[in-house]
Amino acid sequence: METTLIILKPDAVQRGLMGRIISRFEDKGLQVVGSKMMQISQDLAATHYEAHKERPFYKGLVSFMTSSPVLVLAIRGNDAIAISRKMMGATFGSKAEPGTIRGDFGVSNSFNLIHGSDSPEAAERELSLFFKQGEVLSFDRAGDAWVYDMSGGKPE
Repeated sequence: METTLIILKPDAVQRGLMGRIISRFEDKGLQVVGSKMMQISQDLAATHYEAHKERPFYKGLVSFMTSSPVLVLAIRGNDAIAISRKMMGATFGSKAEPGTIRGDFGVSNSFNLIHGSDSPEAAERELSLFFKQGEVLSFDRAGDAWVYDMSGGKPE
């Protein structure tokens, strides 16, 4: 089981898409194990996106991410990182396939609704930036027996 960071960006919050996007993750069988609505500070945005510091879009990205509240989620499931990223769709809404979050709700190449960790290492780093110890929970869901085939001893 993996846990990944998902951020519903300012455009998703302002457009009232939070519930619809969360429902997609839950409908897929992924588990929300942490949730926090927050205003990202300049320092946190700069730290989160530090890998892009030298890129031309960095300043605009930090400005955008601090322009309005966001909803930060910890999502858990078998292969949660790859599944979440596939659900998100291509980075640019204009290029994202229908059926994906960005493909169904976005057309902008700047405002792309959602962020998701791209690797287990990134997920660990990013989750620690946005959640304090004890804010990401572990709990059993009765329905997991119908989400994952556990007959082989591990979720499949």
